Amino acid sequence: MNRILKLISFVLVMLTAGCSNLPDSVTYGPEVSQNKRLLVDQYYIGVDDEVAINVWKHPDLSITVPVRPDGKISVPLVGEVLAGGKTPVEVDEEVTKKLTRYIRDPQVSVILVELRSHEFLSRVRVTGAVRNPRSLNFRQGMTVLDIVLEAGGLNEFASANNSKLFRVIKGKVEPINIYLFDILNDGDMKTNIAIEPGDILSIPERVF
Repeated sequence: MNRILKLISFVLVMLTAGCSNLPDSVTYGPEVSQNKRLLVDQYYIGVDDEVAINVWKHPDLSITVPVRPDGKISVPLVGEVLAGGKTPVEVDEEVTKKLTRYIRDPQVSVILVELRSHEFLSRVRVTGAVRNPRSLNFRQGMTVLDIVLEAGGLNEFASANNSKLFRVIKGKVEPINIYLFDILNDGDMKTNIAIEPGDILSIPERVF
C-alpha cells in the first residue's frame, strides 16, 4: 500500500513539474461565435425573392411565386399584391384581409422560400494577392483564415502582414489590421477574427 501511495505521489510531482513549464496564460484570437451579428434587423421582401402563400384548407389558393420586377405577386382570388419592400407579416395581413371577401376567417401564412434579392449584401470578398479572388456567401463561423483558404491561399507576391479587413461599423467603413503571415506561418491567431456579412479582406502585394 505504501508503495502505491509513493508511486501516486511521484506521478503528481512529475505532472506538477511539467505544468510549471507552461505559460501562465494563453491568448487566443476572438471567438468564432462572435460573428452572430445580423445583416438586417428586419427582412423586407425584394424582387426575385420566392414567396409561398399557404391558405389553410384551401390548397387551390396556395401558391409559390417569385416577386416580379414591379414588386408584386399574383394571388388567386385576391389578384395582385404588392410584396416588394414589405415584411412577410405585412403581406400575410394584406392577403388575409382581401380573402375575407371570399372565405370566412382565412388562415394565411407567408413563407420566404428563396432569398435572392439580398444575396450580395451578405457576401464577403477576398481581393488582392490571393490565387483566386472571390466573392463568397457568408456562413456562420467563418474566420479570416477560412476565406483566405477559399481563395486558394496567398500568391507569391503577397505582403501578408499588411492585410486589412474592411468592415462597416456604425455606418462607416473601418479598416482592421490583419497579420496573415503570423496566422499562416506562426500559428498566431490573434487577428484570425470572425467574419461578418459584407466584410472585404484586402491583401496587398509587396513593393519590390
